[in-house]
Amino acid sequence: QVQLVESGGGLVQAGGSLRLSCTTSGLRFSNYGMGWFRQAPGEERGFVAGVTWRSDREHYVNSVKGRFTISRDNAKNTVYLQMNSLSPEDTAVYYCAASRNNGYTPSSEYNYWGQGTQVTVSS
Repeated sequence: QVQLVESGGGLVQAGGSLRLSCTTSGLRFSNYGMGWFRQAPGEERGFVAGVTWRSDREHYVNSVKGRFTISRDNAKNTVYLQMNSLSPEDTAVYYCAASRNNGYTPSSEYNYWGQGTQVTVSS
């Protein structure tokens, strides 16, 4: 059974940082592209960042470029999202997702999803 479990969310003040983790099991992690998505209240879920299985390519939504960094550790079956200079607009539930086809962009197909972790940024 495939599982993706996010952690690291919480409450942080504007300008602060958080690092999200997504640990996977039940799949050959090193064969999957990975993505982070987020969903704010009343909004649709949207792409945040993605990385290929070899970490040779990354993709970010414009609003997080220069502030967020996606990375992965294939030995630990884990993908990370380092979030710096957080603002209240970053408040959302953050989800990780796995792409069997090594997808890493907003238009890629993602086959497995985690349950999400809440990030709240206070002003």
